[in-house]
Amino acid sequence: MNTELFIARRVVGSGQKSFSRLIIRIAVIAVALSMAVMIIASSLISGFKKEISSKVFGFWGHIHITTANLNTAFLELGPIRKDQDFYPYLDTVKQVSYYRQDGDREVRVKTYGGIRHIQTFTIKPGIIKSRNDIEGIILKGVGADFDWSYMEKYLVEGNTLQLSDTAATDGIIISRQTADRLNIQVGDRFVVHFVEQGNQLRRRFTVEGIYKTGLEEYDKVFALVDIRKVQQLLGWTANEVGGFEVFLDDIRDLAPLTDYIYYEKIPNDLYAETIREKLPEIFEWLDLQDINEVVILAMMMVVAIINMITALLILILERTNMIGILKALGISDWSIRKIFLYYAAYIVAQGLFWGNLIGLGLCLMQQKFEFIKLDEANYYLSVAPVNIQPLTVIGLNIGTLVLILLFLILPSYLVSRISPVKAIRFK
Repeated sequence: MNTELFIARRVVGSGQKSFSRLIIRIAVIAVALSMAVMIIASSLISGFKKEISSKVFGFWGHIHITTANLNTAFLELGPIRKDQDFYPYLDTVKQVSYYRQDGDREVRVKTYGGIRHIQTFTIKPGIIKSRNDIEGIILKGVGADFDWSYMEKYLVEGNTLQLSDTAATDGIIISRQTADRLNIQVGDRFVVHFVEQGNQLRRRFTVEGIYKTGLEEYDKVFALVDIRKVQQLLGWTANEVGGFEVFLDDIRDLAPLTDYIYYEKIPNDLYAETIREKLPEIFEWLDLQDINEVVILAMMMVVAIINMITALLILILERTNMIGILKALGISDWSIRKIFLYYAAYIVAQGLFWGNLIGLGLCLMQQKFEFIKLDEANYYLSVAPVNIQPLTVIGLNIGTLVLILLFLILPSYLVSRISPVKAIRFK
């Protein structure tokens, strides 16, 4: 029989009728609010990173295979042959084995997934004349291998490009921002101006669809067209493209699969890099959110610990007479401290229960009703995204319980300073 736990249970039962009841309730509320805020913060930040990353990866792919000339700008990609040995068979690659550093040794592990899809693309900047100004636009040429599953989610008007097998189509998919600037809609035609080798070129396109991803910096400049149109503008052949976009099954495989493609699959005149390396500004902003998450979690943990230390000290002082009697009966200081630590664990457990109920409840409500709205121009999203990660929630609960109890060990030493004689006489 666990004597300390038995006494702690009796103390818990009798404590509900004493003046410490208010202190216990305050401690429970503090732990509950701290846990609720930690769950909400981690779920929101995880949701931000997941949604924004999926938008960027969905538009650009996870890995780019382009010319090996590192001095070439993204908008000035040189032509590479389409008939490569790895195309289109790269999407048959499943799990890949690689070596990962584990402490002082290397261990052989496998990727979580493989390569889901590969597609060609070509980039060409142009100029459009809006109602008030002359602005730039970047045409992204896509072919029959383009995966439309991502863009279909963000089409607000019209349809995807209908690519003909015989001739290049004049269709174009523009963003909502571009459509508003030009004051055009689906079915309208407009002219894009280009400069190629010192010559001014003009091409007329018909709007087939309008999209809105929420990534304002990219929406306002990018449009999708038939890749053959871009090849014609650049003077390339049908076998020349700007590069290949590779999509993965699992984002966690980004680094190992990039190395695998670069070292094992592509020739020496090509280069493979992640989209994080190519367009780092958004991902740097996302990485800053990790700092915010750490600060929030640390502050909430401090609040919970301070409240529990205060509650424990009050509970010990309230039970001075009981401590003196237990010492007189020969029970050690450590056993008495364990009684109060069990008592504290009960209070923390109550707080964790209500904290999980509140935190997860609010997160599920946000997922269903989306009552927290955001400024899409600043946050790239129109509603606050929530991504509840069960392992993270479990880790927060276990970590909070363990940390609070560890910090309570020191104030529990107050028990050893109580004299049995004085405590028994204390009323």
